[in-house]
Amino acid sequence: MKFHLAALSLALAMAVSVASVSLAAQSPAARDFDEEIRASLQAAKRAAGFEFLGTLVRTCLLPQSGGENTSDNLPRYISDPSSVPARETWYADSAKVFDNLYFVGGSVHSSWALTTSDGIILIDTIYPYNSEELIVGGLTRLGLDPEDIKYVIVAHAHGDHIGGSEMLQSRYGAQVVMGRPDWDLVTRYPNRYSTMAPKRDIVATDGMEITLGDTTVTLWETPGHTPGTLSFTFTVRDNGRPVNVAYSGGTGFNFVNNTPDPGIRNFDSYIASQRHMAAQAAATGATVLLSNHSEFDNAVSKNRMLAGRGDGPHPYEVGADWVARYFQVLENCARAAQLRLEQERAGAAGR
Repeated sequence: MKFHLAALSLALAMAVSVASVSLAAQSPAARDFDEEIRASLQAAKRAAGFEFLGTLVRTCLLPQSGGENTSDNLPRYISDPSSVPARETWYADSAKVFDNLYFVGGSVHSSWALTTSDGIILIDTIYPYNSEELIVGGLTRLGLDPEDIKYVIVAHAHGDHIGGSEMLQSRYGAQVVMGRPDWDLVTRYPNRYSTMAPKRDIVATDGMEITLGDTTVTLWETPGHTPGTLSFTFTVRDNGRPVNVAYSGGTGFNFVNNTPDPGIRNFDSYIASQRHMAAQAAATGATVLLSNHSEFDNAVSKNRMLAGRGDGPHPYEVGADWVARYFQVLENCARAAQLRLEQERAGAAGR
C-alpha cells in the first residue's frame, strides 16, 4: 500500500513538472524592448548613410517636440515685427535646379516653383515675413513672372510653409491646395494663422492630380506631421531628360509623441504614411528626393554644387535606392520612438 502511494505521488509530481515545462514553453518570452529599439536605430543609421544625416539627426537623435500645438496665439513675428529673425539667418539665393524647377526658398525652409506650358505651380510658401523677398523676389531674379503663379500647393499648415499663401492668393489669384484636416486647422485657429490664412480653396485627396499645361503633380495623403500633410510625385526635366521626383511633405514628430496614448496610434499613422509614400516613389521610379526643409534634402548645398556641375551627374539625382532609403530612415526612427512608448506602457502594466 505504501509502495502504491509512493508511486502515485511520484507520478503526480512528474506530471506537474511536465505540465509546468509545457506551459513555460508555450508562454511568450519577455520582450527585449532595448534590443528592438537598438535594431530600429541601427536600421535607420544604415539607411541614412551620408546622404540623409540631417534627417537621421532630426528624427532619431534630437529631442522631439512632445506634442502638437493647440494654442491660438498670434505669432510673435506677426504681433511684433521687430522680432522677425535677421535676414542673414534665413536668406538663400534662388536657383534654377532643373529645366522646369526652381528653388525660391531660404537657407532653412524651401519653396519650389514648377514651371509649365501654362504657368507656375508653387510648392510651399515659407514664412509671411520672408515670402515676399524669397518667392516673389526670387522668381523675378530668375526671370520668371510671379503673375504666372496659378496653383499654390501647401504640404502642411505650419507657419514656415503656409506663411505666404494668403498673399499669393490675394495678389495673383492663385488657387491654393491643401489637405482637408489642415484647412480645418486654419479655420480653428484664426489668430495663429493671421496674415497667413488663404480662403478655403482646393481640398486635396489621395491620388488627386493637379495639372497645369504639360505638367501634373500627384498629391498623396501622408498624415502624421500634421493631420493633413501632403506629399507629391511629379516629373522634371534635366536638359530635356525626364526625371521623377518624390517630395516628402512633413518629417518631424509634431504630433503627441510622449505618452503611450495616443502616441502609439499616432506613430502607427506616421509609419503608414512613410510606407505609402515610399510605394508611390517606387511606382513612379523617383530618383530625386525633395523636401521643404534643406536639412532633409540638402537643397542649399546642392544648389551651390550645380554651379560647378558641368557635364557631371545632377547633384539632386540620388537614385531610386536612396529615395527608398529616405523613407526607411523616417519609418525606423518613428518605430524606435514608438517602441519606447510601448516599453513605457508595458512597464506601467507590470507595476
